[in-house]
Amino acid sequence: MKRIITAEVQNRSGVLNRITGLMQKRQFNIESISVGRTETEGISKMTFVVDVADNAKLEQLTKQLNKQIDVIKVHDLSDKAVVARELALIKVVSTAHDRNEIQGIIEPFRASVIDVSKDSLAIQVTGKPDKIEALIELLRPYGIKDIARTGLTAFARGHQPQAAELPQYSLLK
Repeated sequence: MKRIITAEVQNRSGVLNRITGLMQKRQFNIESISVGRTETEGISKMTFVVDVADNAKLEQLTKQLNKQIDVIKVHDLSDKAVVARELALIKVVSTAHDRNEIQGIIEPFRASVIDVSKDSLAIQVTGKPDKIEALIELLRPYGIKDIARTGLTAFARGHQPQAAELPQYSLLK
C-alpha cells in the first residue's frame, strides 16, 4: 500500500543521503521524494511516497526516521485529508498544425504552454499524480520528447476533528 510520509528535518548536508540510506537498508521502495525549505529558517520538509506492505512495517519506518539525529518530526499523512500536488514539465513534439489541437487537450487539465519552439511545446501541469498520468497518456500519440516530474508534496488540511469532536445528530426527534 502506498503511504505518504513527511519529515521535518534540519537543513544540513547529508540528511537526504542518511534518510534514503536508512530506507534502502530496510528495503522500502521510495516511489517519489520531494524536499524543500519550510517557513522556518534552517528546516526543510521531505515528502516521501513509499510502498509499505503492512502497519507494522510502517510503524518500524516512522520509528527509525524519528531516531535520526537531524529529523525533527515525522507524520504519516496516508489516512488523513491532505492537500497533495505534483508538478510535471512535458515536452511534446509539435508542428504548427498540431498546436491548437494540443492546446485543446491541455486546457481541461489547467495546464499551460511555457515554451514554444519550431518542433516542440513545453507544457506545465500541476495536480494529483493520476491527473498528470492522464494528461501524459493523451499527449503520448503526439510524441513525448522529455518529462520532468517533481514527485508528490503534501500536507494535512486544516483542523481535522477526531471522532469525539464530531457533532452527534439524531435522526429521531
